[in-house]
Amino acid sequence: METQNITLSIPKKVLRKIKILAAERQTSVSHLLTETLEKLIEEEAGYTIARQRQMEWLERGFNLGLGNTKPSHREELHER
Repeated sequence: METQNITLSIPKKVLRKIKILAAERQTSVSHLLTETLEKLIEEEAGYTIARQRQMEWLERGFNLGLGNTKPSHREELHER
């Protein structure tokens, strides 16, 4: 995989914790951040696909088993 270096500005306290976490996992900060960003991208892609599927379902509508009957008005349903 081709890589490219970037510059990040991270608060020193956060960087210190990231370095400790990476050392505990026996990996580099770069690898740890890459994994985290890849997971974020996957989650976003999954959300986009799920949202698109839900919008398609809404556009199609649902068969509520009413056949050709006309839905009742709210007032009719709540008559006392």
